[in-house]
Amino acid sequence: MSAIDLLKNKQKGEEIVENSLTTFINPFSYLFLRKDLELYRQFDYLLIDGIALIYLLRLIGVKTSRCSFDMTSLAPIVFESAIAGKNSVYFIGSSRESINSFIEVIKSCFKGINIIGFRNGFFSDELEKEKSLNNIVRLNPEIIIVGMGTPLQEQFLIDLKNKGWSGMGYTCGGFIHQTAKGTRYYPNFYNRYNLRWLYRIIDEPKLIKRYLINYPKSVMLFFLDYIRNN
Repeated sequence: MSAIDLLKNKQKGEEIVENSLTTFINPFSYLFLRKDLELYRQFDYLLIDGIALIYLLRLIGVKTSRCSFDMTSLAPIVFESAIAGKNSVYFIGSSRESINSFIEVIKSCFKGINIIGFRNGFFSDELEKEKSLNNIVRLNPEIIIVGMGTPLQEQFLIDLKNKGWSGMGYTCGGFIHQTAKGTRYYPNFYNRYNLRWLYRIIDEPKLIKRYLINYPKSVMLFFLDYIRNN
């Protein structure tokens, strides 16, 4: 099975089912997907959050739409559903300062959300990571949101699953540090015209390599994968 086949087979239907793992693919993470199909095969859903990848998939006849774990897409739906269902939620990712601020923002905007734990996404060594995994399994949150960047966040969710945890797991990339200052990260203009990538370059210049080098590379490899597969 190719990376493109995997993307075709891992799209959601009307809604995401319970006890499932979901991650989000853009042209940057596509580079990791095609290198480690076995890791991504363990996810129930591979949703598309990069507008460029959506256009590429549509070009080859795959119907899909943008779904990202941020405040312009899936995140509010997950949080409001958690409140309605009285589900417990755990967050892990970003720096200590960012996630502390993020938690305050989420508690303020989503009254009644049951956050049973959170921590930053950096580990001093494998032992600290192992302790964190064991602690989360012990707490047994019904929903966990992981924002460590790809592919670390995907591996962390799979590690949790392999330790016996089951629930709704989502990766969220840079969502935690983006939301640390408030729920409205993307200005209307950039969001309306699908220029979120451009705003991220302006807001985080360190990402310029990703968008100007890795994205074009990913587009070329996508077409190469498609040609080889057909």
